Amino acid sequence: MPKIASYGTWTSPISAADAAAAGGGVQWVDAVGGVLWWAEARPAEGGRVALVRAGEEVLPAPWNARNRVHEYGGRPWVAIGDKLVFTHWDDQRVYVRDLTSGQVTPITAEPDVPHGVRFGDLRPGPRGTVWAVREASVGARRADVSRDLVELSLDGAAPRSLAASHHFLTAPQLSPDGAHAAWLGWDHPAMPWDGTELCVAPVLEDGSLGTPEVIAGGATVAVCQLEWESPASLLALLDPGGWWNLHRVGLDGSSVNLAPVAEELGGALWKLGSRWFTPLGGGKHAVLSSGRLAVLDEATGTLSPLAPELTQWDATITAYDGGVAGVAAGPRRESALVHVGAHVTELTAQPAELPSHEYLPVPSERMFDTADGPVPAYVYLPSNPDFTGPDGSAPPFMIHVHGGPTGRAYPTLDLEIAYFTSRGIGVAVVNYGGSTGYGRRYRERLREQWGLVDVQDCVAVAEALVAEGLADPARLAIRGGSAGGFTSAAAMTTVRTFSAATIKYPILDLYTWTADGGETHDFESRYLDGLIGPLPETEPRYRQRSPINNAGALAGPVLFLQGLEDQICPPEQADRFVASLGGRGVRHAYLTFEGEQHGFRKAETIIAALEAELSFYGQVFGFETPGVRALDLRS
Repeated sequence: MPKIASYGTWTSPISAADAAAAGGGVQWVDAVGGVLWWAEARPAEGGRVALVRAGEEVLPAPWNARNRVHEYGGRPWVAIGDKLVFTHWDDQRVYVRDLTSGQVTPITAEPDVPHGVRFGDLRPGPRGTVWAVREASVGARRADVSRDLVELSLDGAAPRSLAASHHFLTAPQLSPDGAHAAWLGWDHPAMPWDGTELCVAPVLEDGSLGTPEVIAGGATVAVCQLEWESPASLLALLDPGGWWNLHRVGLDGSSVNLAPVAEELGGALWKLGSRWFTPLGGGKHAVLSSGRLAVLDEATGTLSPLAPELTQWDATITAYDGGVAGVAAGPRRESALVHVGAHVTELTAQPAELPSHEYLPVPSERMFDTADGPVPAYVYLPSNPDFTGPDGSAPPFMIHVHGGPTGRAYPTLDLEIAYFTSRGIGVAVVNYGGSTGYGRRYRERLREQWGLVDVQDCVAVAEALVAEGLADPARLAIRGGSAGGFTSAAAMTTVRTFSAATIKYPILDLYTWTADGGETHDFESRYLDGLIGPLPETEPRYRQRSPINNAGALAGPVLFLQGLEDQICPPEQADRFVASLGGRGVRHAYLTFEGEQHGFRKAETIIAALEAELSFYGQVFGFETPGVRALDLRS
């Protein structure tokens, strides 16, 4: 019989180390010459990204295949014959590894300023060259950046600039006949999910590019992926009807929607090189419909689900071995590389020694009513076969706020969530207004309403769980990182629903983050034009909604977790907020991590952060946390 014990005190076989080991994983999958390649993040190796071909590592330590383009990174590798071309994190240069000899040679110069020149979204160019986006720092501020499209020669010749049609660009892709190049571009203040342009330019005899023409997209139409179909046409995901659908676009600008559906087949282009669709031949295409795999049939104009038990696919699918390969997860499966053909085959393993399914919560997909309409969320109830809570009591609950804010959550197994639920703490992951996957109209609920709509949606979910008797109203927490960190801080300083918050690498001062180039990087330096409003006319709104200006109204204790090398949400913001708490009597803790950027990649960081968070809730909500070192909370 299960033992009766207070929620939060349950002992669990899931450790923070287990959750850290399950982090990282496969990314940037592609099939080259009928062989499957992928990148693989390794938390146990300091977050290093290796490259793997057919299960065999082809880029050993110390090489780290990452780049800083847009700070979120872009496609970091491409195979050209027997050469592997990749970007190396430590210096942001491009290197070539001879797969026969193993020799590694740089093909771009070392920048004068460390990380001052960066390359990403590597693609095959003509005559054995590589095409890429080049990003260069041109001033003292993080937002002082220029970009162009370049051709890289494997012999190390200086990069040749090809085009600079827009301030932001994806790498050009060469048409099947070599006659044209196509890419996406957009300019401030737009983000790529607001409006982008699909550009096509002729490839001239000397390999340079002619004058580009815009054949799709615009100020209110976002294109998030393109692929050449023939010398005369491209396939592209664009949303003129409010949903990212797959279109055939001719060089003359003609466009046909291959299957008009009220489904989101694309996503927010945070990382250059993301792939939400891949052609399968015969008028059929593998697509991701709100993150789930389906086949689009042009003949019938329909979508047919594939492997529905896999509820999340990353935007890195590729046609392979008569089917589709990619990174997928489900309610009972952690993320892994899989192949879907006649059946589902896992190509990389689940975490070692995964505990019994009884310790792993299965998310419940819910819709919660708000004044502005339904809000989707996934609810993970406490799950541990060895324990049950006392009669008449309800568990503490955390509302998890995803980043972006154009990110979104999926109903999948997550050992970080299971770390808490197996100890008796519930978790609800909210796809608040602004999340992708529900069409442009839902995404734009957040336009000029950031800090309001997102907070209200999280509050609505928390209060509904309390009303249903599933959550203890006195023990509600909110947690999130990046944009989710902002929403968590905004909630703690504007409402009284939550008694505690874990705030990871957050935005806390909206005005200094963005004004006059601000403290953030170029890619997001005008993001708040849409989320808050244009400056200078809406400056009061920036200041009113900034959690740092409302720190005196904190509803309860806060835990801050921050990477010290974060260029997106720099530590100066958290530093100032924490300094402002001195002498106010609000319990708080602030943990910083050397060598971490935006999001945590090292196993030791993930472990320390999770254990600190558990101890934090135990101290605030009044329960013991056996086996975890007590966090030092200060007032």
